[in-house]
Amino acid sequence: MRHRVSRPRKRALAVGLALVVAVLAPSGAAGAADPYEWAALGDSYTAGVFVGAPRPALGDASRDGCDRTSDAYPALVERELDEFPPGGYVRLTDVSCGNATIADVASARQTPISPVRPPTDGWPAVDPQIERAGLDDRTDVVTIGVAGNSLPFGGMLLTCLTQGATGKSCREHYTDPPEGEESIQDKLARVQDEYVHMLAEVHRAAPDAKVITVGYPAVLPEEGSACNRLSLSELGSISHADIDWLRDDVLRPLNDTIRQVSDFFGDRYVDVYSSSVGHDACRPADTKWVEGICGDAEEYWPGNLPGTLLDCRLIGKRITLVHPNAAGHANAAAHVERAVRLALLER
Repeated sequence: MRHRVSRPRKRALAVGLALVVAVLAPSGAAGAADPYEWAALGDSYTAGVFVGAPRPALGDASRDGCDRTSDAYPALVERELDEFPPGGYVRLTDVSCGNATIADVASARQTPISPVRPPTDGWPAVDPQIERAGLDDRTDVVTIGVAGNSLPFGGMLLTCLTQGATGKSCREHYTDPPEGEESIQDKLARVQDEYVHMLAEVHRAAPDAKVITVGYPAVLPEEGSACNRLSLSELGSISHADIDWLRDDVLRPLNDTIRQVSDFFGDRYVDVYSSSVGHDACRPADTKWVEGICGDAEEYWPGNLPGTLLDCRLIGKRITLVHPNAAGHANAAAHVERAVRLALLER
């Protein structure tokens, strides 16, 4: 498959950790009848959306509109743990869902928005992910990748596209916002409060679990000028100055917020940003780990964004809206796998 990441050293580490856990785990602690329980919670950066085959498969009656896929990082880690068990079988319950917010993980019912073969009357609402995952005192590990939709980062990107196309500043729009719009400072402060509440609820529901939070990758280049403003397969009409602002004043602070709150709770934070620098949406197809506004995706994924004029079919692409591709999920999987193995070693 295209976009594969070579990771022999990471594989060696994973195998080593598996052997250590196998040696140190008490006899019968996690045998076939008593598997480790891992719950994966999160948004589209966890679910996968257009990377690999849909899970559940197309046509399956249990599809819920959340767009989980076979090559998203939870599924990749699951396969690695099956091949090299950390002292016993690890059972994954993946309830991540595209477009999920922090509240959708903790307490709110979410109405999924999958564009892939939706029911005639739309997708029914699903319970909060904490409930769907069945977190309880038997849960061993919880991984969480969420927060972007609570800004919302995707909505901000679309606003920046519009602002850039008309010669306006996205930065000014969010630092001195119009009436009814939060400033970026207020957005980040609100996200911090919501994240605190969410982690408190996760720990309440799964008091004995090791909790692992996952940050966001470097979807934006280190220099906005690296992007071709004529290319929708990159960041389209977003100005170079606004790209730099989105990186330094939005994405990095968002990751910092997740890390700081995680540290407060004593949880492990997985940094996927540092390792993905240089693999942003403005890189060539064989280098990028995240697709641009338009990009490459599986055939079942649509090429246009309903309700907008954005139609990626005009350039032979599909609507990817700056999401990780297979290589991006492989990179995240390597880091999350290590964190899960370490968490089980500490139990």
